[in-house]
Amino acid sequence: MILVVGGAGYIGSQVNKQLNKDGFDTVVFDSLVTGHKWAVKWGEFVKGDLANLDEIRALFNKYKIEAVVDFAAFIEVGESVRDPQKYYYNNLVNTLNLLKVMGEFKIGKIIFSSTAATYGKPLYDQIEEGHPQWPINPYGWTKLMIERVFTDYDVAYGLKHVALRYFNACGADISGEIGEDHNPESHLIPIILDVALGKRKEIKIFGTNYKTRDGTCIRDYVHVEDLASAHILALKYILGGGKSKQYNLGNGIGFSVREVIRAVKKITKKEFVVVEGERRMGDPAVLVALSKRIKKELGWEPKYTKIEDIVESAWRWHRKKYKT
Repeated sequence: MILVVGGAGYIGSQVNKQLNKDGFDTVVFDSLVTGHKWAVKWGEFVKGDLANLDEIRALFNKYKIEAVVDFAAFIEVGESVRDPQKYYYNNLVNTLNLLKVMGEFKIGKIIFSSTAATYGKPLYDQIEEGHPQWPINPYGWTKLMIERVFTDYDVAYGLKHVALRYFNACGADISGEIGEDHNPESHLIPIILDVALGKRKEIKIFGTNYKTRDGTCIRDYVHVEDLASAHILALKYILGGGKSKQYNLGNGIGFSVREVIRAVKKITKKEFVVVEGERRMGDPAVLVALSKRIKKELGWEPKYTKIEDIVESAWRWHRKKYKT
């Protein structure tokens, strides 16, 4: 049995689906504070909170857990700056609770949802795993601290882990069954789709004078199904006796804000208001992943590398969500 912590969320639900398709038995453990019960259509579900050690122990007593895939975290960068205590307790302390119970039950394998935010302000455009890690917000620090904890626990207790550092997760399940539904929404593509549907008045571009091909920021957008396939590969690797690893997950292809907006207009066939604004503090001009390590070592290859294909999957889900 594979435990998917936070498996009712955007990426966790997609991984849970893929695990079941690949023949794994799963149990999802989620507080539903940000996740959605409707997204858990595969495996079993237990509502619970990592803040409660007794609930975690009851889960491990009931199910014979072989490994853990962990997505449980608050992810809003701005909120982490305003309320760091919330993030350090939820993201860091609660993960320590999970690891404590895993140790009690002698479960020594975990796949961890990390982030490119651990790198902080990039020193160069394409980031490989060896890039210095110095986060610029509490959210990034919580993830980096957990990576450090894993390293120490590996040395002391033999905990084997794979930390997957996502760049910009995007898109939706190709079948349209599940997709992105954050509240509040902070990701660029669903925000632009909201504008296309008339749910928002306009889309604002923050900065148009960067040293990029069209003056707007460039980011690496990686489809949620490609993220899911990486988790499956990482899980099979760790179950097969693999050593602890850290991997970037990105397409290695950057798209500018203007290019994403054009793709949305093309796919939706809708015109909408685009407003040009000032830069936001801390936004790097280019943030693109080098994911050569996971491609070479685990054979991962992203399928969705065209921004139009990514937007089309998100648009299909977005219309279903709003019943349009």
